[in-house]
Amino acid sequence: MDELLTETGNHNFIEEIIAGHLAQGKYQEIITRFPPEPNGYLHLGHASSICLNFGLTQRFKGYTNLRFDDTNPATEETEYVLSIKQDIAWLGFTWKHELYASDYFEQLYQYALQLIRQGVAYVDDSTSEQIAAQKGTPTQAGTHSPYRNRSIAENEALFIQMRNGNYPDGAKVLRAKIDMASPNMIMRDPLLYRIKRAHHHRTADAWCIYPMYDFAHGQSDSIEHITHSICTMEFVPHRELYDWCIQQLGIYPSKQYEFARRNINYTITSKRKLLQLVEQGHVQGWNDPRMPTISGLRRRGYTATSIRNFCTKMGIGKRENMMDVSLLEYCVREDLNKVALRRMVVFNAIKVILTNMPAGHVEQLTTENNPEDASTGTRALTMGNTLYIEQDDFMEQPTKKYFRLAPGLMVRLKSGFIIQCNEVIKHADGSIKELHCTYLPNSKSGQDTSGVVVKGTLHWVNADTAVPITVHEYDRLFTVEDPNDQVEAFTHYLNPNSLVTVQAYAEPSLATASIGQHYQFIRKGYYCTDEASTATHLIFNRTVTLKDGWAKKDK
Repeated sequence: MDELLTETGNHNFIEEIIAGHLAQGKYQEIITRFPPEPNGYLHLGHASSICLNFGLTQRFKGYTNLRFDDTNPATEETEYVLSIKQDIAWLGFTWKHELYASDYFEQLYQYALQLIRQGVAYVDDSTSEQIAAQKGTPTQAGTHSPYRNRSIAENEALFIQMRNGNYPDGAKVLRAKIDMASPNMIMRDPLLYRIKRAHHHRTADAWCIYPMYDFAHGQSDSIEHITHSICTMEFVPHRELYDWCIQQLGIYPSKQYEFARRNINYTITSKRKLLQLVEQGHVQGWNDPRMPTISGLRRRGYTATSIRNFCTKMGIGKRENMMDVSLLEYCVREDLNKVALRRMVVFNAIKVILTNMPAGHVEQLTTENNPEDASTGTRALTMGNTLYIEQDDFMEQPTKKYFRLAPGLMVRLKSGFIIQCNEVIKHADGSIKELHCTYLPNSKSGQDTSGVVVKGTLHWVNADTAVPITVHEYDRLFTVEDPNDQVEAFTHYLNPNSLVTVQAYAEPSLATASIGQHYQFIRKGYYCTDEASTATHLIFNRTVTLKDGWAKKDK
């Protein structure tokens, strides 16, 4: 089974491996880890890995560690550590141990000394360019470094001096002594340590040498007794080095398993490119609601449930493929339909005067907060003689089968009354000023005795109590399915309409909306209260439209 089909009870291939190991008695419990580098914010690609690693130890007996791969101090910050922890917790997962590769710096250093003393590691004075040349090509064996045959004693002394700060950055590296003719070029005397003077977010300036990822990764797994180290497919060639280091050191034999990335169309998930978007001002930060970061999706209004469901539907396999972002949008619509409170908001207002309702008269109405969830109850609405409806819901010269408001036509106002348009009042320039309508007093929703049947129902707000709000209409950040696979730089394909800001009128209950609260603006889409919203400046972000508008655009 290549795909994750938990809805039908089937295992993905990694779960099948684990189930087999447990049946054989190879492990008493399963231990996985999620090992992000704290050099940026987590994105949808990380969400898939998080759901996999934590999901495995929810399905099988065991636990998952959160381990920060903080071996490159130049790019790592505490800000990223905090955001990563927040994102994982928000997704609904709990790690057993919070660990850092930097916790093991001394142990890793001792492991490196052990390899030197075993004669399988050496200090090399070659430049990075010289080392690259020594590697050879996939069809041509590499050549030995002139420093490869240094004595064990000399290598140990030099490595200790490296740690003590006796040499400048780049002057020396520690390399494994393996096989310069290996068909796997990673095994051609790979780097284990480099000199790098940079302030570390946890160890400050205690170290000036840092282990390479390929060295720190497997040994950290071993120290933690990770049973199943889950990586993406690009690490397949690195597995041989992973196993070699563990075997040479004679330590706990953690094992690496790989799964294929799931790319998402209209989306970039490269940390380097996401950082470029931030630094060049194309977006307003890592948590910009157009970003595919977990924090950006959360701010936009995506729920943790919708992201987890998306990851489940994407599946886990051995073949890389492109997922349609509309699947993610489907997942959030499906969840928000269940949990979002319904509210009425008018974006492009046109005024309606009910000429047969006295000024100051107020009708008390009641409507559901969410018809999908009776536990959310009802809320009160008021209707006076002055209302706002959408301009798009009125047509002065209606077309055939037009069921919204027009001169002489009737519609129902949602949860309110049936109204009929009698007169269009215009400005001197011919534009519409307001509509004069009458309402049927005996047509109140839920108590209608009018006998009148209408086909159109419109949303509206009471002009006397409406609350002005700012709405950010977010859309896909890119105009092409694969921004990476284009002639121009990926930033050339940014969608100029990915953010449109509009002013709108909302029913008064939105005045007390809490940050992050989910709403369905009736007939408009799903929205949430932005983190920058205040009591005097209400801001709402569109999470997703009610229907997939891109399906029509692509035809």
